[in-house]
Amino acid sequence: MKFKQDYFTRLAGFYQQVLPAGLPSPHWLAWSDDAAALLGLTDPNETLLQQLAGNQRMPGAEYYAQVYSGHQFGGYSPRLGDGRSIILGEAQGPDGAWDLALKGAGPTPYSRHGDGRAVMRSAVREFLVSEALYHLGVPTTRALAVIGSELPVWRESLEKGAITVRLARSHIRFGHFEYFCYSEKGQADKLKQLLDFTLSQHYPQLSLDYEGYKAWFALVVRDTARMIAHWQAVGFAHGVMNTDNMSILGDSFDFGPFAFLDTFKEDFICNHSDPEGRYAFGQQPGVGLWNLQRLAQALTPVLASDDLIAALNTYQHELVQQYLGLMRAKLGLAPLAEDLSLDARLEQDNKDLALIGAFTGLLEQNALDYTQSLRRFGELDPKAENSSLRDDFINRQGWDDWLPEYRRRIDTRQGLERWQAERRAHNPKYILRNYLAQEAIIAIEEEGNTQPLEQLHQLLRRPFDEQPEMQEYAKRPPDWGQGLIMSCSS
Repeated sequence: MKFKQDYFTRLAGFYQQVLPAGLPSPHWLAWSDDAAALLGLTDPNETLLQQLAGNQRMPGAEYYAQVYSGHQFGGYSPRLGDGRSIILGEAQGPDGAWDLALKGAGPTPYSRHGDGRAVMRSAVREFLVSEALYHLGVPTTRALAVIGSELPVWRESLEKGAITVRLARSHIRFGHFEYFCYSEKGQADKLKQLLDFTLSQHYPQLSLDYEGYKAWFALVVRDTARMIAHWQAVGFAHGVMNTDNMSILGDSFDFGPFAFLDTFKEDFICNHSDPEGRYAFGQQPGVGLWNLQRLAQALTPVLASDDLIAALNTYQHELVQQYLGLMRAKLGLAPLAEDLSLDARLEQDNKDLALIGAFTGLLEQNALDYTQSLRRFGELDPKAENSSLRDDFINRQGWDDWLPEYRRRIDTRQGLERWQAERRAHNPKYILRNYLAQEAIIAIEEEGNTQPLEQLHQLLRRPFDEQPEMQEYAKRPPDWGQGLIMSCSS
């Protein structure tokens, strides 16, 4: 594996060097061939295992933890940083570079009295969700592997330590800019240094001047809006949308107590530490804008308020347009005519949002499963009076009242078979339900059996395919697994 060290060499003072503590008797728990291909890797061999476990030095790697701050549950924390993640550098792959990080490799200068470790269950969950989101088409960081051990780690109880090997296009977060804006006097130069590095590394089309900075922030607003629109469309709740967990590239990042919706609930909370629902599923679009406003405040030393506000004002439009595009494809709504006037387009957008909202409202009222209900559109004859989907509703009158308006908006230019196939291509049959992840984790904890984890991982690589031998994974959760809420150590 070959490394560049651009962050390390160009941003001295933005990190501290630290070596991983290593894992005793490491072993592979999971491996992603898809993520490995990004680095040109094919073989999860023993040498690589020892290197990624932190027991042997990786040739060409530098080991460091980044410093940043962030707003956590609405309150500003002035100094955070990588408390349990150590970055090795930018690993070179066939089509570009990926930050390679060991999450759970031991304490760093930013661990804040923590042990810097991750437990097996949290490492497995991060691996699964990173790869599951990718195969659903959601912008995300990736996971190469999970490395297990016998190392005892205390959380709510005594557990075993593990490492998730994370790949990211960048580890730069909103919180980086907050730190170098607020941390101490004389940091304005570092704020600009970080901005220039970000643009040169990830936005080479932009100039390193005021106009380039302004265009960059507009792109961050756009990409954040698009990421969250994907979350809402696929039914994903992140759980901890602190500004230090927000990637400036608009990639899903830093997973803890996440969940995919089972029964549709706008106010679904997946985080045990969020009883007031700040980061509930339906709050995510608003939190995304709030986080961008915090980033904008941190950029006031280099950008004028009017330009920052102008970019922020594009957020809602970007979010709505991305969400509408995804949901129109899921429901089979006809695309808008290209020659439609702006006023007519806006009117139809609002009607479609109301139509989609009425549908999700029916799902919530009838306690229906979000993923299953959308998948059933692939079995639906939208012109038929009765359907198996209608039979799922307790309040069938609600469905009957919604259906005529829906029929007026469907795309009728293609035959039924093709229409159904396209719905299946946009609506997954399989998602990473929390109870499925938990069953795979229990199998490892109680039996040392990694086969359920491997089977679940392979299933989630093809979420839109029927996979007839995997029908059990598409069912609604059992009672114990419905709407599971996780802790921040998950």
